[in-house]
Amino acid sequence: MRRRDFFGAAAGVQFGLSGLLMSPQAQAQITTLNDAINKAGRLRMLSQRMAKSYYAMGQQVVPDQAQRVLQMSVALFERQFSELKAFATQPTIQATYGELDGAWRDYKTALSFTAPDKSKAATVALNASNVLALAQQGTAQFEKELNQPVGRLVNLSGRQRMLSQRMAAMYLSASWDVQAALSLTEMSKARDEFAAAHNILKTAPQSTSSIKAELDLALMQFEFFESALRGLKPGISASRMQTQQMSDVFTTSERILQVMDNVTGMYAR
Repeated sequence: MRRRDFFGAAAGVQFGLSGLLMSPQAQAQITTLNDAINKAGRLRMLSQRMAKSYYAMGQQVVPDQAQRVLQMSVALFERQFSELKAFATQPTIQATYGELDGAWRDYKTALSFTAPDKSKAATVALNASNVLALAQQGTAQFEKELNQPVGRLVNLSGRQRMLSQRMAAMYLSASWDVQAALSLTEMSKARDEFAAAHNILKTAPQSTSSIKAELDLALMQFEFFESALRGLKPGISASRMQTQQMSDVFTTSERILQVMDNVTGMYAR
């Protein structure tokens, strides 16, 4: 797919509940700091979701779905980034998003090659990490500006979305034998962080029965996800069994993402 065709298609993607995300909160304008924390945190997630999709496409793992997810993620990132820049009034946040502008341009360029290329996957990984770091910085700055306990919960639950995508991205990176040792280490760290944060959310005083029910659903999906992650065999993505496991990782990470996006919206409201 040519770069022009890819990003032209991305502009026409509709943001519905089609299994690729999005909640109504993803489409509304930012009106509160809770909204800003939610959307700033969503940029973190999208940085990893795009990398995950790139690696999946490169290995012909659910390639059509991965392409749609990548297109949607690029379009949603640009839209919400614009909303956040318009909403940000603190000079420190404006400076962070000024840096993120450049990091995002580099990442978008890396993603826009004619087809996913293993020789360029390490560059995609570096760009994804740079965007993630700055998106995390902006989210933390909005949380600090709000300075209320619920802001931490919006941030923490929103970060779970990112971790679901990071685990999948690291799995698919290692399967492709791209920085396999580093990817395995990062996948393990993300898995431990997800489990610890889940416990914090489940016991938070602000967690209503409805939120806890959603968290229980996320945990059920996470347990299935972990089972697929444990089947990782770096560098042998061509086998039929490994391809099925990679498909399971991709699709389950999408389901965890959807549930945790709902939870984050519930905290934000």
